[in-house]
Amino acid sequence: MKTQASSFRRGFTLVEMLAVITIIVILGGIVLASTAYVKQKKALNEAKVQVNLLANAAEQYKLDTGYFPLGGSGGKGDSKILYRALYWDSNDNGAGPDTDSVQKIYISELDPKTNKIGWTVGDKSEVTIVDPWGNEYRYRNGKMDDGSANPKAINPDFDLWSAGPDGKTNESGSGPETKDDIRNW
Repeated sequence: MKTQASSFRRGFTLVEMLAVITIIVILGGIVLASTAYVKQKKALNEAKVQVNLLANAAEQYKLDTGYFPLGGSGGKGDSKILYRALYWDSNDNGAGPDTDSVQKIYISELDPKTNKIGWTVGDKSEVTIVDPWGNEYRYRNGKMDDGSANPKAINPDFDLWSAGPDGKTNESGSGPETKDDIRNW
């Protein structure tokens, strides 16, 4: 007796399909989580590099002028002081780098026209320097305008910091809101 070959083809069961979908979702979650971690780590490293670049440029500015960029209370708007000193108007004559041949540019990446790393916002002398999370860098000179020590400064030279990923900070440099700040001290 001959047996006939079955032409019936077996498909996937509902349980097998759910198992495959579950595995795909788990793998997708792992990939997304690791991507977010890598992006956050990259932003932290980028902020550390930027703080070091700005601090080194401020040191070079002091070597050239005899003082660190003047002013700053550590509040919003103080990154404009750094921008003006390190890019826009280092010799403090009111002219920008487009018209001032004596102007020294300490960090050319601060040019808002050719800014490829995304750390300036604004135009001409009204530019703010921002960290990888879009928060403005904070700056405070270690000396008051009269030459006495700034009682709010943590460093005797200058304080420079990013509020970090959460965007929260305070001028004292301590407290729970400063736990993720990136600083030069």
